[in-house]
Amino acid sequence: MRIEQTFTVAAPPESVFDYVTDASKLASWQTTKTYVEKLTDGPPALGTRVRERTKPPGGKEFEQVVEFTEFERPSRLHVHIVEGPYPVDATYRFEPDGNGTKVTFVAEGPLGGAMRLLEPLTKRMMARQFAGYHEKLRQNVEAGR
Repeated sequence: MRIEQTFTVAAPPESVFDYVTDASKLASWQTTKTYVEKLTDGPPALGTRVRERTKPPGGKEFEQVVEFTEFERPSRLHVHIVEGPYPVDATYRFEPDGNGTKVTFVAEGPLGGAMRLLEPLTKRMMARQFAGYHEKLRQNVEAGR
């Protein structure tokens, strides 16, 4: 499965990148997160790991550990699922765009079990959820939250 989305944030790439990589802000834009814990010390960097609990609408809560496996501030971030039931990784690219940042997001990974059988529906639902996250991210960064 692959989902690609592009959106613009009226802020410089450094600000958007820093917001996305700040574990303390994750639940404020990925609104299905019920718990977020940074597992590594220091500022966000290559190898940073975060434990997350997610409660999707109408779904069962699950936990996963993610790791920053590419970290090129302020242009590229790859988040790899180290532990968890859904091995869907994400890549963010941040590019200057006028007075803001063009963000390209790609989520990729295999779907298992019933999710694979329902891939078109699952993909639409996930794309809608990611779009909601990205709109909340844009609003928060532009408001300075």
